[in-house]
This record gives sequence, structure tokens and C-alpha cells, in this order.
Amino acid sequence: MSEITTLSFFRFSGFRNKFWALKMMQFAHQDLKETSGQKFYKLMGSGKGAGFNPYPDWETYALLQVWESEEAADSFFNNSSIIKNYHDHTTEVWTLFLKSIRAKGTWSGKKPFSPGEDLDPENPLLAVITRATLRTSRLIDFWKYVPASQSRLQSNPGLIFTKGIGEIPVIQMATFSLWKDQEAMYAYAYSAKGHQGAIKKTRELDWYKEELFSRFQPYRSVGTWQGENPLPELSK
Repeated sequence: MSEITTLSFFRFSGFRNKFWALKMMQFAHQDLKETSGQKFYKLMGSGKGAGFNPYPDWETYALLQVWESEEAADSFFNNSSIIKNYHDHTTEVWTLFLKSIRAKGTWSGKKPFSPGEDLDPENPLLAVITRATLRTSRLIDFWKYVPASQSRLQSNPGLIFTKGIGEIPVIQMATFSLWKDQEAMYAYAYSAKGHQGAIKKTRELDWYKEELFSRFQPYRSVGTWQGENPLPELSK
């Protein structure tokens, strides 16, 4: 089977579990680096609310992984000691299995996502990851503009889920969004004035040292978020 990507969200409750999750941002890498069949990974924290946010959400962490095959991903989630350790400390876990549609840009100097070879034409769902490393000289300008750029995101009827995630608060971040279909995403991206303004500002002010825009087709959804599977039609 061709390369796939998984994105897992972990929710923690209670001081001890939250502190454990924070420690694992440093100590989990040794195990993750040695994962068989994994081509690329990023362990990330998250920001409060949705979209880009400089204030951390101590309850939520994310793990992005690119796999040689779905079998390699299943072996990790079913058998690895580190994922079992995460499950032992979390309130809930939700993992999305994704096939890359296309990607533009780099992440830590790499191009981690290869286009999927077996996309389902009957599946309209769309997932988007936008990721950036900010120029330190542009931090204040960027964070002043963020609220306006995201003002209509949550109210978009085609949005299923969104969360801001990232490796380093304030400087390195990504937004994951899940849409009912491509048309819903386009309706936000190309009609929301704040978002269009952000695109223009990006070109004018050169905010980013590095950026990546990627689209995926979700095809499998495992676990729960807020007590239910956000994509029950993909649970299996």
C-alpha cells in the first residue's frame, strides 16, 4: 500500500497527566525516532481555542506521522509501548488516517508528503495543514493580525474541526482544519476578507522563514474527541 499520514490528538486532564505530557515533548523523541516504518514525524503542543494562538493549551497535544504503509501505522498504534504509555495518561485520543492530495513548501527543510495513489473519488472530505516558521522580526506584526485573519473560521458551516498545533510556541506553528468538502474550504479561503487580507500581508511583509500548505483526503477515523468520533462514517 502507498504512503499514508496519521495525525493523532491527545487530551490530558489533571496536573500529573498534563505535566507528564509536557515532559514527553522532550523525552518521547528517542522512542519515536526508532519507530519502524515511519518516514517523518512531529510531536507538537497546541494553542488555546482554534487556529493560530500564542497561548498554550496544556490539555491537548498532537503527533503527526508519515508512514511507508498503513500496515506500519497499524503496527505502531497496536503494539508500540510509547503509544500505550500515552493512552495510559490521556482522557481521550483521536487519530485520523490521511492520504496526501498535494503539498507545497517544506517542513524543517523536508518535503514530507507524497501524493496518494489511490484517492477515493466518492469521498469529499478534505483536511488541510498549514505550517509556518515566523521571522523573529515579524512576530509582533503577525500576532496583531491573526484575530482578523481567523474571524470567520469557526462560523463556517463547512468546517468540521480545527486546531492550532506547533513545535515551538509563538514561532513555529501549524493549523489543522477538517472540512466537509473542497467547496467549503474554498468558501472560507477565498471569500473571508480577513483571510484574504492575511494572504496579502504575507506577500507584502514576508512573515515566514519557512511555510507549507498541504491537503489530504481523510479515509479512516479512530477514537473520540469531545466524547465522540468526529467522523463516524470513517470509523472502522
